[in-house]
Amino acid sequence: MRPDVLNPLFAEVNSLAGVGPRLAKLFQRLAGARVVDLCWHLPSGLIDRRYRPTLAEAEPGRIATLEVQVIGHHKPATARAPWRILCRDEHHELELVFFRGKEGWLQKLLPQGERRLVSGRLEIFNGRFQMTHPDYVVAPEEDKSLPLIEPVYPLTAGLAQRLVQRTVRAAIEQAPNLPEWQEEHLLRARRWPSWRDALLAAHQPQQEKDISPEAAARQRLAYDELLANQLALALIRLNQKRASGRSQKGDGRHVQAALNALPFPLTRSQQSALEEIKADMASSNRMLRLLQGDVGSGKTVVALLAMLTAVEAGQQAALMAPTEILARQHFKTILPLAQAAGLEIELLTGRDRGSARRQALERLRDGTSPLAVGTHALFQEEVAFRNLGLAVIDEQHRFGVHQRLQLAQKGKGVDVLVMTATPIPRTLVLTAYGDMDVSRLTEKPAGRQPVDTRTLPLDRLNEVVSAIGRALQRGAKVYWVCPLVEESEALDLADAEARYGALCEHFPGRVALLHGRMKGPEKDAAMQAFVEGPADILVATTVIEVGVDVPAATIMVVEQAERFGLAQLHQLRGRIGRGTGRSTCLLLYKPPLNKTAHQRLSILRQSEDGFRIAEEDLRLRGAGELLGTAQSGLPRFRLADVEAHGDLLAMARDHAALIIARNPELQGQQGEALRTLLYLFERDTAVQYLRSG
Repeated sequence: MRPDVLNPLFAEVNSLAGVGPRLAKLFQRLAGARVVDLCWHLPSGLIDRRYRPTLAEAEPGRIATLEVQVIGHHKPATARAPWRILCRDEHHELELVFFRGKEGWLQKLLPQGERRLVSGRLEIFNGRFQMTHPDYVVAPEEDKSLPLIEPVYPLTAGLAQRLVQRTVRAAIEQAPNLPEWQEEHLLRARRWPSWRDALLAAHQPQQEKDISPEAAARQRLAYDELLANQLALALIRLNQKRASGRSQKGDGRHVQAALNALPFPLTRSQQSALEEIKADMASSNRMLRLLQGDVGSGKTVVALLAMLTAVEAGQQAALMAPTEILARQHFKTILPLAQAAGLEIELLTGRDRGSARRQALERLRDGTSPLAVGTHALFQEEVAFRNLGLAVIDEQHRFGVHQRLQLAQKGKGVDVLVMTATPIPRTLVLTAYGDMDVSRLTEKPAGRQPVDTRTLPLDRLNEVVSAIGRALQRGAKVYWVCPLVEESEALDLADAEARYGALCEHFPGRVALLHGRMKGPEKDAAMQAFVEGPADILVATTVIEVGVDVPAATIMVVEQAERFGLAQLHQLRGRIGRGTGRSTCLLLYKPPLNKTAHQRLSILRQSEDGFRIAEEDLRLRGAGELLGTAQSGLPRFRLADVEAHGDLLAMARDHAALIIARNPELQGQQGEALRTLLYLFERDTAVQYLRSG
């Protein structure tokens, strides 16, 4: 149960004064549905109203607070024209401009002949000082009511800055004093305030440096979030290590049979990763290992050899993929190697029905089939294994921790191997996979040639189509990737259906279409047409980003490449260059390119190293966008910036390890405070591990 002291923070936003159902929806869109979400919605800037010049001294373009006398009101001639109010100080005139101003309200706000303080952005128009819609208008004696410095918050349509300021202020006033979970010596050394003081300071910046990630208040809050993340991962890892595992040692007969059937020898890093995995499996502790490999580095083969080791030890093994296309791809890769070892293998997806499915389930239940490949259908309740010893989970960031655990719970003491073809920067490996040991595949199988990557403006599209025509005559197969499924009025982006139609006119009968909205059988038919003919061009969305393996495909065209992330473009490029032929990737862009898009495309031209590309992607985009983390199992940080706070992340990992070494059950006063920290940042799963022991 969440500690009672946190209840005010986890109340709904509409519990705050002045926030009704309509505003609650807008605040939910802006930051979240609860009071704590507004606490984490930090200012992105500030307005300084301390600049109080006379008009003779004033600098146009600045926020200024001026004392003036109201000279007269100029009523607009038409409804669309603005209301203008002439004012002056001792030496110069100032015109205040209000669009759609109401006469009665303006006469009351700025009565003729009275003096007023006005605050807003000062401009010069037609040689005269002008202020459009001043932020504040008050009588001189109400000077104290004028805020000297105001935080500026990110907004959403329908919410004004003043309303967000007021509502966030109400939210942080509800923040209780919480027990201190940080070490006193750390707070002293870093000059960090208490948690509540840090929250107040972060929302009340006094100068520009107070909104930087390096500000003491922001560092303190970021470190709290990072420590909660690392402590939760450490507790999951501790629970995994404590859970009784079983030693799985193979005699090598199935592994050797599969190796003999491979058309190429394992690379050095494949051999090294396999040895690390076998050592983990042979241990009496449960394995929890991440196998990280760049596009085309041969992870599936390593995973299969680990699965065969489990079978040699008398267990079953299952591989789970995030999409049906990828599951079928893995099955196709693994099937001939499993057959070489004399083993049956089952494919389970959400689409399978009827007697074939029932028979497959029966063979897994009685152990006739020691191997299974499938989608999330594998962890449905009706799927039972006789003796599951190893669960392999591909593209873990598409699933999340809970689904990983669900598959592992299909057996007793199941070893877990997680794979990803999405290179992840080291800092994000810490935040997302800190509970795992990590193996990296850094080489590509022998015979693979580098991909020639080029960038071209979209106005050379006709040249690209002509070049593809020549390539098709040489027997090439082509991927053509578009950012949308169908045309959108809101977005000026290429769409797959329109491009498919256009290419069909040039190459009738030789083009297939594949996107995420198609039904399973339609997707299979499109892929089959591309792999086996008659289609030589596959127009697709990013549904082909991960796992699709067509060695004959040697050309990749990405339309409006500037719209894709670096890691995503690298994944798409990885669909070609999988055979021994020369391959070309054409990145078509819509000029003009902004600086970030230009850098992104330049990096891709220069490098095929997925790990370097991932680091650059983190630098250019920040962790929030990387790998589409908002839709993935990667953690979303509200206060921490893993690039700016990289040193704090490493420190948090060491700190979490120390806490677990000293106080694994989080007992006593400090332990209770740390439990509060976990609940504050919604790492509740980790607390449940404490309860379950």
